[in-house]
Amino acid sequence: MMSLESTIVVETRQLTKVFGLVEPVRALDGVDLKINAGDFVAIVGPSGSGKSTLLNMIGGLDDASSGEVLIDGVSLNSVQNIDSFRSKTVGFVFQMHNLIPTLTALENVIVPLHESSMSKLARRGRANELLVLVGLEHRLKSLPSQLSGGERQRVAIARALANDPKIVLADEPTGNLDSKTTTDIMELMSELNQTQGTTLIVVTHNIQCANMMRRVVTMRDGTIVSDTIPQDGFDRDLMEFRQSGLGQAILEGGQVPDNMADLEQTLKDLLRKS
Repeated sequence: MMSLESTIVVETRQLTKVFGLVEPVRALDGVDLKINAGDFVAIVGPSGSGKSTLLNMIGGLDDASSGEVLIDGVSLNSVQNIDSFRSKTVGFVFQMHNLIPTLTALENVIVPLHESSMSKLARRGRANELLVLVGLEHRLKSLPSQLSGGERQRVAIARALANDPKIVLADEPTGNLDSKTTTDIMELMSELNQTQGTTLIVVTHNIQCANMMRRVVTMRDGTIVSDTIPQDGFDRDLMEFRQSGLGQAILEGGQVPDNMADLEQTLKDLLRKS
């Protein structure tokens, strides 16, 4: 893996987002989070936990009700032209790849480069280089309709990397893919993280995807309930348990087991009550 200093590239400070006026919904509730350059982070949690809202706010797609987001030390609250800042700083990969259907793979990757000062030839060379990086050197002239789901997502990843962003944000990037293609895409993202030093933040409901990342942030009711670096099989099993139906039932009761002894006792207590 590339050697990277522990530089904070994303930070949220008491980040809060409230939707609605008559019946306000607190989608984020004072979230504090720091992500270092080169991190590979999964954000997980049940539907409505605030994970996609957090991702959108890190990417500058939505404004904070209070608190702030800092990207590479710059507060988004102070940025005058957020669109320009975002295009140069953040790459996005969505569940629906959002490729332009009438453009080839190469042309789709070139799109975000049109705002750069690069020459036409340099833009084409950069796009070609990125498609080679994601294993699509044989698909440069293919339209999205001629590509498989996994290939379309690879083009989307290449496009997200076009402007050499500080961070890449992925919202359910494997949501529409089968299990094998999901594994392939996650392995590609892991490889990009390790070989290119790309900082990746991935929202996912897929615990197998989360298990392939080095850090897992779990959200619930607009707050971060755990931020872990799984070290071994038990840590990963416990993380998976927390995302299961039974784990969510235990969380509803306010009990969050942190080790095997606590987990066993919690299960015994739960069985006694059933």
